[in-house]
Amino acid sequence: MMKAEKMATRNTARVLRRSVLGIGVLALLAVGGGLFAKSFARPLSKPVSKLLSNNDAQPSSRPSSQNDASRVHNIVLVHGAWADGSGWRGVYDILAKDGYNVTMVQEPETTFADDVAATRRILALQDGPTILVAHSYGGAVITEAGTAPNVVGLVYIAAHMPDTGENESADGKKFPSDLAKSTAIKKTPDGFTYLDPAQFHEFFAADLPDADAAFLARAQVLNFGANFAGVITDAAWRKKPSWMAVAAKDRTINPDLERWYAARANSHKVEIAGASHCVYISHPKEVAALIEDAATHAR
Repeated sequence: MMKAEKMATRNTARVLRRSVLGIGVLALLAVGGGLFAKSFARPLSKPVSKLLSNNDAQPSSRPSSQNDASRVHNIVLVHGAWADGSGWRGVYDILAKDGYNVTMVQEPETTFADDVAATRRILALQDGPTILVAHSYGGAVITEAGTAPNVVGLVYIAAHMPDTGENESADGKKFPSDLAKSTAIKKTPDGFTYLDPAQFHEFFAADLPDADAAFLARAQVLNFGANFAGVITDAAWRKKPSWMAVAAKDRTINPDLERWYAARANSHKVEIAGASHCVYISHPKEVAALIEDAATHAR
């Protein structure tokens, strides 16, 4: 009998505890429901589009939507002598991240005509207006190839910018560079030029780490010597807007020649302090910024 009474008492206690717990849950739901309803009764402090956007927390580095709609999206990069397209990697990464369609030209450096043809071949693959960019000897190449109808702007990065009837070799004599006065330019028996690897760092890439300069010196694409005398038949910059980045410590092309080119063409000019001829590798942010400026303003 006592055992039965104890069991009944325990069952009653369980029922009471469950009842109290149930009442507590209901009370919380009622209070929470009231707060929930009140929160929806308050006006939103921001439009729904703002609440659903990450823009406030993570501001984008890309141009505004208005600029994005009007800017040129295609960019073609042309390397200079004794180099190849891989040197544009730092600039490419920035431009690609910012939404541009970027293509590098791999000129063979066999003849000036071949290099112009290689550039025009890549331009023909673009799906609309294009900014054409070049470094060094590539400047002569884009001056000739840039007459293509889809090119709307030209960007010269420490580059040559000859006029119709001129060539970069003759222009270089107006303001001789340290390289031109040196013995660093070598030539193979069949007429291809290269820079003495022992002097490459000094004249071409003084602001790069030793190991990077040494690698570039051993990865040179030999440029046929006659290419530097390639004559411009129709200078594209005469008809299209241009931009120039002057490498202030350039020893391959005299910075004064770069300034002279920019002044003659009425180019939008920036100077990059302390930059060697390898400015497109050592200062990719500044170079990419100039290219993006061209893409935003060229029409």
